[in-house]
Amino acid sequence: MKAALISISFVCAALATPLRVFDVQTPIVDHLQPGFNLDLSVPRLVQFEGQEPVWITELDKIEAKARGIKFFDMPLMSMEYFTVVTEVAYPSSPNATEIIRPIIKTLSAENMEKNLWKFTSFRTRPSQQWLLNRLAEVTAEYASDELREVISISEFPHSWGQNSIVVRIPGSSKELDSVVIIGAHQDSTNMWPWLPAPGKDDGSGSVTIFEAYRAIIAADYRPLRTVEFHWYSAEERGLLGSQAVAHDYAQRSVRVFAMSQFDMTAWVKRGTREEVGVITDFTDPNLTALNKKLVETYLDIPFAETKCGYACSDHASWQKAGYPAIFTIESTFENSNHFIHSAKDRIDISDEFKFTHMLEFSKLAVALAVELGSHRG
Repeated sequence: MKAALISISFVCAALATPLRVFDVQTPIVDHLQPGFNLDLSVPRLVQFEGQEPVWITELDKIEAKARGIKFFDMPLMSMEYFTVVTEVAYPSSPNATEIIRPIIKTLSAENMEKNLWKFTSFRTRPSQQWLLNRLAEVTAEYASDELREVISISEFPHSWGQNSIVVRIPGSSKELDSVVIIGAHQDSTNMWPWLPAPGKDDGSGSVTIFEAYRAIIAADYRPLRTVEFHWYSAEERGLLGSQAVAHDYAQRSVRVFAMSQFDMTAWVKRGTREEVGVITDFTDPNLTALNKKLVETYLDIPFAETKCGYACSDHASWQKAGYPAIFTIESTFENSNHFIHSAKDRIDISDEFKFTHMLEFSKLAVALAVELGSHRG
């Protein structure tokens, strides 16, 4: 693999990306938390769209993110070469409405608000432990005894200290040995990593799929095909957590039927139509087509096609590994929350943040999990 140490200015010039202007934020040493690595000169191997992997520094990564340049941070150099190609047949139209409609009626915006206030109150790693404990609590409270015995809640360990979380509801069919994955990323970031990052990005997506999981197990739903819920670590550092998980699944030859990412699900820009943003670039077209049909069938708002670019969220890690993956966001990309990656990424920053909007995405997460978990194709 060809790789060289280059400056971010070279990358920006090559990609013709204009410099954005951000407010200056002064680091406050008294606010630093244990676990932060402030050595911004550490070299990292990254890949930008259409380029060979290159070595840049952590500081260069921050500047690239500030300029809106997306990338893979590639600690797993073999990832580029170790891919699987999965060909699947999705249902031509929704066919599990009798199961799904009663479940989505039990979804609660109040639950999501309560969980998101708590989840976004943490500064760094404790949020992952809270989420892990909360999943265990909800499973104990809502799952039947029989279902609780087969559900597994596990941590996928990472060297940087915040682990990804995988919750597995095993399928009952021996023939349907593939997996449906509903994902979000649990980490958040400020443009400068030692400053506060309250975390609507992606606290909203994390809580959205959490509520979908709660409703599904409360309904005692038993999938034919295994359904997993994933909460990834270190998405904001270059999709590190999801790359590690996808790479592990590829190495173990796990068959992934579908992966759907929920990243930012709460923002309705003032003066715009409330809608679901369906990402159409760097996603699987057949799974995207089904996603649109599920929006039309189960949600109270329409979808709008939009694009977000290369490596823009964790679905990209699964696409890169050869698995079919899609991404759904709170609106068209240009109308999404502009306070992300700052100290203003808060629930209470504007009435444009809506838990009722998040509820629509929880409906979609339930629909994807059940339609694909029940599909015999």
